[in-house]
Amino acid sequence: MNDIMFGFGLAAWFGILTSISPCPLASNIAAVSYIGGQHQGPRRVLLAGALYTAGRALTYTLLGALLVSSTQHVPAVANFLQTWMNILLGPVLIFVGLVLFDVIRFGSFGLQGRFGGIIQSRIGKIGIWGAGLLGILFALSFCPVSAALFFGSLFSIAFQYQSPVAMPALFGMGTALPVVIFAFLIAFASQGINRAFQGVTRFEGWARKVTAVIFIGAGGYYMSRYIFAWI
Repeated sequence: MNDIMFGFGLAAWFGILTSISPCPLASNIAAVSYIGGQHQGPRRVLLAGALYTAGRALTYTLLGALLVSSTQHVPAVANFLQTWMNILLGPVLIFVGLVLFDVIRFGSFGLQGRFGGIIQSRIGKIGIWGAGLLGILFALSFCPVSAALFFGSLFSIAFQYQSPVAMPALFGMGTALPVVIFAFLIAFASQGINRAFQGVTRFEGWARKVTAVIFIGAGGYYMSRYIFAWI
């Protein structure tokens, strides 16, 4: 029980860390601007925030379920991962750690660029229900950090714990956490938005570095244990 709860905690933390990293945070700020434009009372602002969160959570849940379930139902893939997961996990963790440290950089992918901008502008005309579609759009707009954490770290623990739905859902809800916080501030305490944003920015800096150090250390352990057999 404690083991699975630890896995759930990791999934949520990966989502939170994704949400406050620079590129995903920029999309979340855009979502806050969209939600703040729903000037029809606190309830509608909070509803827009909830719809955005649901859109992100649903997207990551479907992606996670597809990835994990496909490995479970393809014997060759499942056997490969069960045999090689511990060996592969070391390099994967080190790679994710280097991405979090910005040592390794690569371009964003997904629904980006002009096409993504066109979709976003059309979503903006829908109204409050567009917040949910915006959550789906931004979830599919993978940045280096979000891609590394989702396809590298989250997939590993979701496969390990055989959790194709719950862990990706927790990851998705974690990615929308800043929007939920800012939606609440917009609805009830707009004067605290700047202070909260500054706090999130400071928190992201050290949280990402601490997580990167842990990932690299854990990756080194897995490599020494399962590749080099030093232990």
